[in-house]
Amino acid sequence: MERRCQFWVPNKRRLCANAPLPSSQFCGNHNPSAGASRVPCPIDPSHSVLHENLESHIKRCPFRKQAQALESQPYYSKGINSGGGAGDLEEENVGSAAKRRAIFKLSVTEFHDLVKKIKSIHSAIVEGLKDSYVMPDTCDKWLKQQVDRRLPYQKKHVLQQASILGNMEELGILRKPAKESHDVVCGECEISDGLHREEHEVPAVVEFGAGRGYLTHMLADCYGISKVFLVERRSYKLKADRTLRQSQSIILERLRIDIEDLNLHAVESLRGLPYLAIGKHLCGPATDLTMRCCLTAQYNQNKGRFSSNSFLRGVVLATCCHHLCQWKHYSNTKFLMGLGITKEDFHAMTWFSSWAVDADHSYELSNIVDGPCLNNSELKEPDIEGRGVEEAIQNMPAVERAILGFMCKEIIDTGRLLWLREHGLDAQLVKYVSSNISPENHLLVAKSRFKS
Repeated sequence: MERRCQFWVPNKRRLCANAPLPSSQFCGNHNPSAGASRVPCPIDPSHSVLHENLESHIKRCPFRKQAQALESQPYYSKGINSGGGAGDLEEENVGSAAKRRAIFKLSVTEFHDLVKKIKSIHSAIVEGLKDSYVMPDTCDKWLKQQVDRRLPYQKKHVLQQASILGNMEELGILRKPAKESHDVVCGECEISDGLHREEHEVPAVVEFGAGRGYLTHMLADCYGISKVFLVERRSYKLKADRTLRQSQSIILERLRIDIEDLNLHAVESLRGLPYLAIGKHLCGPATDLTMRCCLTAQYNQNKGRFSSNSFLRGVVLATCCHHLCQWKHYSNTKFLMGLGITKEDFHAMTWFSSWAVDADHSYELSNIVDGPCLNNSELKEPDIEGRGVEEAIQNMPAVERAILGFMCKEIIDTGRLLWLREHGLDAQLVKYVSSNISPENHLLVAKSRFKS
């Protein structure tokens, strides 16, 4: 039997497929003795190389041509949506381990004070989030699984996608097709019958963090969207692109780029088109980057209106993974600083936010946060004098940790909500599915107050 490297690859759930070195159980990439001398590739940090080979690797890195091709695009602008100054851009992202270490260094009193501050701020600024589980009739064929069987179909994702579209329709930024359309995005059926689209229909949709593109797939199938832009930095298999392109009525363009570096107004094929910006589960700072990508360059705060080249009609973003949020990218640090929340407090809150998704969501736990039973005495402080913060956290009941996690998520998303309102949109923050479908159930829905 052929020997294999004994390094376990977590993402692939198997051992490394490479052959081991003659005198080791591991291949050259995973040899522990060489680990200290390996450095991330500056072109694509997802892989590493030996320090002594770095210079030669850069010349032949398989991602080099891809990076050069991207940088030559007119819509590429390094860090345009990062939100920070030059110093902030150079600042490293703060990982979960660093956040945890900072919290565990707190004294018990400091930890108590931080929890009290979070609870006080939450009760002062966060109104109860409205349940907005909207399943539009337009999406019936998806909800009843009357679609191409070759498409990947998971009920929980279909329910989330349908509710996102239902909330768009309810706010008025998406309208039902004027008449029954026979446009399809399914390989088993005939292509478009060329029905005339009314002028009020939105001709373009930009999906950020699109992944395989199945939110846009449902949107195009049910609402007859004519032009689609999918923004995603990673490459995926089993994308919806193929079936979308089979419809002659749809023009699809996939932009493989980090949202942080995307100058949306320089995308030639989008110029002059009214568009909607959407995203399902935009992880951590991707929500802030998307908001800034769509709005910063086009809203004049002094004049209180959009500039003449603005064609944004609405923004609909499902937030998630708040534990990945970074102070340097967050859209409304001014708001948080006004509440007395420092950068260190913010990173602690993002770490606490992961507790919201650790609990048992067989019931509506998030309703406890919004309910009248929650007050400053509801979350009991355990008697932890003489013990460290780490042990104090371990002794907190799971429900209390989850409630604190939901509070942190709601404070972070409330800041984003207010930022959207400051930038000329009528915005709402709602829960678009129940937490037993997905505990990551916050949806920012915003409609422009101004017409281009």
